[in-house]
This record gives sequence, structure tokens and C-alpha cells, in this order.
Amino acid sequence: MADNRINKNRDTEEREATVRPKTWSKPSVLPEPNPIAGWSFRWIRLSIRSEADATNFSSKTREGWEPCLAKDHPEIVLNTVESERFADNVVIGGLVLCKMADEMVAQREKHYADVRDSQLRAVNNDFMSQNDPAMPKFSEHKSKVSSFGTG
Repeated sequence: MADNRINKNRDTEEREATVRPKTWSKPSVLPEPNPIAGWSFRWIRLSIRSEADATNFSSKTREGWEPCLAKDHPEIVLNTVESERFADNVVIGGLVLCKMADEMVAQREKHYADVRDSQLRAVNNDFMSQNDPAMPKFSEHKSKVSSFGTG
């Protein structure tokens, strides 16, 4: 009797009904490479409007970014070779996929954070150097409420 009450087809139908329908989303212009432990990836501009941007690419390679080989990233499908010089690399729309060791990325981020903080301190110091006591830019006065009499 207990076997008659259990309907395995019904259980399967209910699970299928609870699965969310897939929704369309706009595809990414640049595919993401599969993550590799210890490495960071970034797309770096090789050309703009079909003209080579050697200055940008050379400055990024001096920072430590190195072009990735297409054979190392089979998950990224390439339809055309955009530049003979980078025929073995992953190049899409004038951008080449590059990688850098995570330690170097952290050092780079710290450098630019230090530069940013230094510039922010300089701006704040310059701003406050023009402060006039008769008309202060910032007033750190605290007010205190006290009662007079009974109330």
C-alpha cells in the first residue's frame, strides 16, 4: 500500500518545476580566462583604430605584464589573427591578454595607493594652508546643551 502512494514521476516533475528558467544576459566583450593560482590577468591595448599603440604596450610590459600564449588558454576561442607579431597570443579587438604574478600586482597596487595618498595629503595641506582664522574652512566646535532653571 505504501508503495502505491509514492509516485517517483511526481517527485521528478516537482523538482523540474522549481528550477529557475535561464535568463539571457549580454555577453562580455572580452572573455575571462580560467583563473590560475598565483597569476593575475589583464587585457592590454595593442592598437587603437587599427593603428599600433606601441607606447602603451611597451610601458605595460616594462611594468611586468607578459602576453599569454593562446595554447595556454583553450577556453578563449579565437576566430582571427589580428597581428602577425602576436599570432601565438590571445588578441581580441586590439587587446592582448597578459598576466603578471600576484606578488608583483600587489606591489604595483601598493605603489599607486602610496602615490594617491601622497597626492591627497598634498591637496589637503594646500587647501588648509589658505585657512583664515576669521573665517575658518572647517570648524570643529562642539556645542553643549545645558538647562537653565527647572523645567
